Amino acid sequence: MSGGDINATELVASVINQKDNLIEGMEYAQDLIDGSMTMILMTPRGIYAARDKLGRTPVAIGQKDDGYCISFESFAYLNLGYVDKKELGPGEIVVITPEEVRTLKAPGKEMKICTFLWVYYGYPSSSYEGISVEQMRYQCGRKLAQRDDATPDTVAGVPDSGTAHAVGYANESGIPFSRPFIKYTPTWPRSFMPTIQSKRDLIAKMKLIPVHDLIENKSLLLIDDSIVRGTQLRETTEFLYQSGAREVHIRPACPPLLYGCKYLNFSRSTSEMDLITRRVIRDMVGDYKHMDLTAYSNPETPEYKSMIDHICKQLNFTSLRYHRLDDLIESVGLDRSKLCTYCWDGKE
Repeated sequence: MSGGDINATELVASVINQKDNLIEGMEYAQDLIDGSMTMILMTPRGIYAARDKLGRTPVAIGQKDDGYCISFESFAYLNLGYVDKKELGPGEIVVITPEEVRTLKAPGKEMKICTFLWVYYGYPSSSYEGISVEQMRYQCGRKLAQRDDATPDTVAGVPDSGTAHAVGYANESGIPFSRPFIKYTPTWPRSFMPTIQSKRDLIAKMKLIPVHDLIENKSLLLIDDSIVRGTQLRETTEFLYQSGAREVHIRPACPPLLYGCKYLNFSRSTSEMDLITRRVIRDMVGDYKHMDLTAYSNPETPEYKSMIDHICKQLNFTSLRYHRLDDLIESVGLDRSKLCTYCWDGKE
């Protein structure tokens, strides 16, 4: 490619071409690639689709009278007149023609779908494995409220992914929901997409418009989907204080991110030291390269509590309490063995 990188699409095509036919080639690619590769191939005989071997990302097929369509997320085709036909299982390969969807390789039994799809990446009207993104986020907020003892004036979500979490928290706790930020969407894309950190920070700042009447002299509880580097949320908190907020309590809708994702490359981080948890642990204990971090993912340990206290102080929050992993898994409703939780607990 022009930047000197390898073109991943052409590389996968070359891998598939190592075999005598498309099915064997797609199976070979699924076995060979370390991570996740979902494929769609257009051919004169039909469209071949394959979900990655452990189903880390979804594939949905829609149907209407004159044929079928394939999408990463089912909501994409609903307003085009399609209804849900099926979701591909892990490693399943199908061929799609105007007349049928035919399975060429049966799905495997083992699945490790990315749990962060529900927490953040998924569009609110999507569903994966039959689990609604919006409903799951609402459940997260309810469980956060059940374990909390904060008494803010209002509860708010950092738009967009934090909103449903905040509604669930507000309804469960009885504390009013408010919108002290309005998201300006016409010109600003998802803030995690640009490759340059300064650009990501600018987008995150510019797309949130404050409503001062809902901030001044208020104790606010903010729910964001996660804390990665902490840069954006620290700036948001400082802005709230400057706008007259009395308190800012932060409740991330997932556990502390301790490990960089090695499977999907959703994050633009180039080092695990980009994660605020890793930087805080380094500040607490010094060199920890060969240290077992299990204690920092367990909310019952002193190490976990000390890490949270350090993050809270560093980012200038009034209080900080993360969602627990067991509550998060219960909010999804799938068996833990079917979910990838690597970024939180380091389990392969």
